[in-house]
Amino acid sequence: MWSDPIADMLTRIRNAIRAGKSQVSIPASKVKKGIAEVLKGEGYIEDYDIIEDTKQGLLRITIKYGPRGEKLIHSIQRESRPGRRLYVGVDNIPRVLDGLGIAVVSTSRGVLSDRQCRENRTGGELLCTVY
Repeated sequence: MWSDPIADMLTRIRNAIRAGKSQVSIPASKVKKGIAEVLKGEGYIEDYDIIEDTKQGLLRITIKYGPRGEKLIHSIQRESRPGRRLYVGVDNIPRVLDGLGIAVVSTSRGVLSDRQCRENRTGGELLCTVY
């Protein structure tokens, strides 16, 4: 059992990008699916799909690279941790690289990007930042 499955997901994505892999498989959950949906919507990953098995299922993420093979995700950082939860109001959501990156926030309306949170005027737990 992991103490922080979201940090494990982000580490697996980070390691796959450094190794130049095209796909990575992660144990599935609703929050991880929400994070993958935000990353796909913002253009950081190509696609994701859920593979059903006898346990909890697998989330298979297809990593996206640039036209010449350059990395699109330079940094993916966990912000809120089990030992120190970080909750932000809509006015305190960070602008990652002045809008070039994204912040992923878990809200009462699901997992959203920082842009969607500002549109909906919703705050929540700051899960991670990506650029």
